[in-house]
Amino acid sequence: MKYYIQALKKYAVFNGRSRRSEYWFFILFNLIALILAVVLDNLVGTAIEGIGYGAFYILYSLAVFLPSLGVLIRRLHDTGRSGFWFFIAEIIPCGLCRRELT
Repeated sequence: MKYYIQALKKYAVFNGRSRRSEYWFFILFNLIALILAVVLDNLVGTAIEGIGYGAFYILYSLAVFLPSLGVLIRRLHDTGRSGFWFFIAEIIPCGLCRRELT
């Protein structure tokens, strides 16, 4: 839990390094919180029909977007890569998905 709090304290810090444990514990607690947000949305009745999540999920996702991006980029720095690898990972799969199969 301390790694999750530590990543949130470094809210928009994109320089430096994140250890493997900091990154994966942040991902773990983030996933647990997202699941709890979906459950809460369904219990309260704010879930959008057909999608399964609603206001709590969206608000939480927006709140942790920059800390998630920051911890990812710091982890890339720790592995000896630039933060721009994030964009490469996002662009290439999308380009491959758009390719038409004949």
